[in-house]
Amino acid sequence: MNKKYILSYLLIFFLGLSGARAQETQLTLEEAITMARQASPDYKQAINQAEASYWMFRNYRSRFLPQLSLYSTLPDYSTSITKITNPDGTESFVRQNRSFYSLDLGLRQNVPFTGGTFSVLSNLERLDILSDPQTTSYSSVPFAISYTQNSLFYNPYRWQREIEPLRYESSKREFVENMEQISLETSRQYFNLLAAQIQLRTAELNLANTDTLFKISQGRYTLGKIAENELLQMELSLLNARNAVSNAELNYQFTTQNLIRYLGLDKNTSLQLEIPTDTAFFMINAAKALEEAGQNRQAVIEFRRRRLQAEEEVARARGENSLSINLLANFGLSQNGPELSDVYHDLNSQQRLQLTLSIPLMDWGVAKSRKRMAQANLELEKANIEREQLAFEQEIFQQTAQWNLQRDLLATATKARETAVKRYEITKQRYLIGKISITDLNLAQQEKDRAIESFIGAMRNYWNSYHTMRRLTLYDFETNSKIIVELQEFD
Repeated sequence: MNKKYILSYLLIFFLGLSGARAQETQLTLEEAITMARQASPDYKQAINQAEASYWMFRNYRSRFLPQLSLYSTLPDYSTSITKITNPDGTESFVRQNRSFYSLDLGLRQNVPFTGGTFSVLSNLERLDILSDPQTTSYSSVPFAISYTQNSLFYNPYRWQREIEPLRYESSKREFVENMEQISLETSRQYFNLLAAQIQLRTAELNLANTDTLFKISQGRYTLGKIAENELLQMELSLLNARNAVSNAELNYQFTTQNLIRYLGLDKNTSLQLEIPTDTAFFMINAAKALEEAGQNRQAVIEFRRRRLQAEEEVARARGENSLSINLLANFGLSQNGPELSDVYHDLNSQQRLQLTLSIPLMDWGVAKSRKRMAQANLELEKANIEREQLAFEQEIFQQTAQWNLQRDLLATATKARETAVKRYEITKQRYLIGKISITDLNLAQQEKDRAIESFIGAMRNYWNSYHTMRRLTLYDFETNSKIIVELQEFD
């Protein structure tokens, strides 16, 4: 792309605009993108999502670290009538006035390879009987270790260790994609305002030209050189030009407020946008784009995570809806006595081993239907992933082809704009000397306006395509490097 074309356009077309609005804040596309990536509503949402995902992952990792807890009952006081069993085997009701205290120190460790939990416990209890005769007794379990496992056929920890790291990696890639989406959205809003800005300037120039031509036509009509019909046609053009300015001003105000709000600027800020001139063209190989997208995009991680989650549901249905075996094993040392010092001497061992089985004998097909449903959902998820992968690849191929056309499209739009502007100037001069009709002049003006709009549209398409390719691949083809966005520390 020849930058002289754009620079000449800036000098010729915007000379009046820059002078008329010199007090306004100049803003480039690059500056707008930088602002949006720091203060836009989309950025705030993206950073909050990233922080939530970070702490969710921290929570997952913490579940596989030792958990030390202290429990206490200080006190448990009660006065009640209670049924007791006497030494001779008879039962009677007595009034009890008691106070109970306990202190437990426990250490838990989940075991990811088996799906069970190891626990180490130390316990001290005190019981005070406050009614006659008053007594105090102590009980302690200085050390006890136990292992529990809810199912021998389904291990949720194993699936979590596969799925949660993928979920976190997906969130990090999502943040990078969100940042590139912010750049794309900023580009769209920037060119919406730029188009409105140029449309307003074009309407103002057209109004000024039409007003001058109308005054000239009035003089020519007075001299009898043109018919009344041509004068009326010029007056109608003047009225239309005034309406065009009013509509352009309204559109300019709306698009200005949209961009200002998105960038997080003060609502009274007045902007003057510049046409980006730092356009760079480079061909992108579709296979390379697809390769980078496959390595960098969040969607690829999500495909794997969703499939694993569906496979986990199948494993859960098989493990929990057939033979169920639960295991509890416990070993410890304990003692009791009337004095605190007594409960830490001559400790007695305590053991417990419990293995429970649950076998569904008749459930009317409930277990079978759950397994079949989980398997059907897995097959459905596989089909959805395959379809989305095809759409994923197709979008990249299409956007790559569209990007590779931008050089020619922008060059054509630039040439068409220059030609239309030049033709309009020539047509206007010919009208002034009476060589052509007002209809020909209006047609030339319309073609000039359309060519200017097409040029801005081509610039818009170039930058939108540029940022779309970055978002789709998370790769910078201009510098041949992976796009990396550093996340702030949330600790």
